[in-house]
Amino acid sequence: MIGLLATAEGGFSGEYVQAAAGTAIDFAWLIPVVPAVSAAVLLLFGRRIGKVSAAIAITAVGFSATLSTAVFLQLAAAPEDARNVVLVVAEWLPIGSFQVDWALLVDPLSGVMLLLVTWVGLLIHIYSLGYMDGDDLYTRFFAYLNLFVASMLVLVLGGSLLVLFVGWELVGLSSYLLIGFWFSERANATAAKKAFIVNRVGDVGFMIAMFLVFSALGSLSFADVLPRVDEIAAGTAVAIGVLLLIGATGKSAQIPLFVWLPDAMAGPTPVSALIHAATMVTAGVYLIARMSPLYAAIHDAALFDVGLLVAWVGALTALLTALIACAQNDLKKILAYSTISQLGYMFVAVGLGLQAAAIFHLLTHGFFKALLFLAAGSVMHALHEETDVWKMGGLRRAMPVTFATSAVGTLAIAGVPFFAGFYSKEKVLVAALETPGAELIWVIGAVVAALTAFYMSRWFFLIFLGDSRVPEGIHPHESPPSMTLPLVVLAVGSVLGGFIGVRPLSYATFWSLEGGFLFDWLAPAVQSFVGEELFFNELLAGLIVIAMSALGIATAYVLYLRPTDIVAVRERLGWLYQAMFRKFYVDELYERTIAEPGELMAEGMAVFDERGIDGVVNGLGTGTRDLAQIGRRAQTGLVRSYALAVLFGTLLISALFLGGTLLGR
Repeated sequence: MIGLLATAEGGFSGEYVQAAAGTAIDFAWLIPVVPAVSAAVLLLFGRRIGKVSAAIAITAVGFSATLSTAVFLQLAAAPEDARNVVLVVAEWLPIGSFQVDWALLVDPLSGVMLLLVTWVGLLIHIYSLGYMDGDDLYTRFFAYLNLFVASMLVLVLGGSLLVLFVGWELVGLSSYLLIGFWFSERANATAAKKAFIVNRVGDVGFMIAMFLVFSALGSLSFADVLPRVDEIAAGTAVAIGVLLLIGATGKSAQIPLFVWLPDAMAGPTPVSALIHAATMVTAGVYLIARMSPLYAAIHDAALFDVGLLVAWVGALTALLTALIACAQNDLKKILAYSTISQLGYMFVAVGLGLQAAAIFHLLTHGFFKALLFLAAGSVMHALHEETDVWKMGGLRRAMPVTFATSAVGTLAIAGVPFFAGFYSKEKVLVAALETPGAELIWVIGAVVAALTAFYMSRWFFLIFLGDSRVPEGIHPHESPPSMTLPLVVLAVGSVLGGFIGVRPLSYATFWSLEGGFLFDWLAPAVQSFVGEELFFNELLAGLIVIAMSALGIATAYVLYLRPTDIVAVRERLGWLYQAMFRKFYVDELYERTIAEPGELMAEGMAVFDERGIDGVVNGLGTGTRDLAQIGRRAQTGLVRSYALAVLFGTLLISALFLGGTLLGR
């Protein structure tokens, strides 16, 4: 058996209360229901109501955002030991000993996720007014967008693993519909199928983990499971932790299941922003943070440290995809690989036991990555959907708002001090500083910080600065207010959002494990198990990371804003550049080792089915038919033929009888 860490170390209370009637939390079930109902209305009647559908969709998400804010404020006003609230909506699956209610868990963790999903989702809805204007499937787009938001809200509010899994699968369905929204183009349909299938691989791990949890504890409810993880046998606990990691790698696009996310750029840009910033890809991080008491128990019992495995998966994913991003030319795919890399940072934090740092980076990433994707959409809107950064340049004059807000997003993700990404990234790296055996993870994190600053500066310089490379006949222009207003709001969040995770008026705490409001806020809902002994001075480590980021920006400046022979630089890099440009041949590897053998196996099974199984069945039918044809020839329909046959039969029987009698004597 394994034991749970003391509550005092991580702050996780394990105490749950019922929702009080008539309060905002008592109506929290409406948060996902209203967008879901609006999605159904738009799908059924959208063609009749036309562009009013956008107003309905935005109103629905606005309602959810407002109610989510009220729920958050009610939690904030409650005592700390009364912030884990269970809201039972209805009895769902009463099957013998398998009892699952449709219940919601409203706690500090789900509370901050509600704010991120609804408010960023609302901004993306508003942005879509201008971006999707004139599209033939305008109404359907907003229906799918609301379904996506509703699915994610079910996921974060789920009061049990099974309810969470319902939202998990609905998010997968919604992403399939939105990634392949322009399905008439084969590449888009293929990308949607790829995302759907790859996610199903991870879902198998999640389902088996649920089976093991129910087998061990007889429940899937978080209120029952999380306080009792010490009752799970050691080997079973490790298996559950690894299986949940497999599920998380699918949704959050980590090694080895990250290949679907760059192709997801086939969907409209608002979809890319929603998937990458506030919804789908954060689900895996949320799941591991939610199950942190289990990972803490495994860590505390000195078993195989699944948390360290989670951290290594994140670190290697961050490094691999950052290298790939450095050589890409599609402005959205650069951001896509950036998302995967930043998710790797989050996996490092949850794996090393500092869940609050992971959620902190998740929130700040939600601001600046949504900003960057929407800015990319603004650029595409101005350049007739052009995505090659080498066909841009000099857009700062034509698109001043997009330019200024993109600068903020770039500085934030690059980890420049006093921007949101700086604070949250440093908090993640502090977890590696304080964990024995994670020294190399910290080094990888520092290198990734330099690579991030380089490829994002490259992205920004090639699009907005330097000489114009825009093809003739295209006249760039600023996007309409419906698109630029969300950019401004997100830019403000990308600057100020970092202050939720640091103590005010104390510069030294920028790198300190002692967090600010968010760290205290999440304490009752997550179980921290990060180490306490530094292997390196925190302040010096933070300065090194800043220096690495500065090096990345300076390198991008020299290569892309100064007279430099880029072709010669690529030739010097040789095979490394080609490997980065070809995404380290991961897709080709999967094609050779999985897709092609799978296709051959399917073809072989088809032949076996046709010639083996069907052959036996068809052979019996053919044999019966041939035998019937032979018998049919004896049926002439002539009475004299039948009389003659009877006579011969009688004579034959008589002869046999007589012969037997003679032989018997």
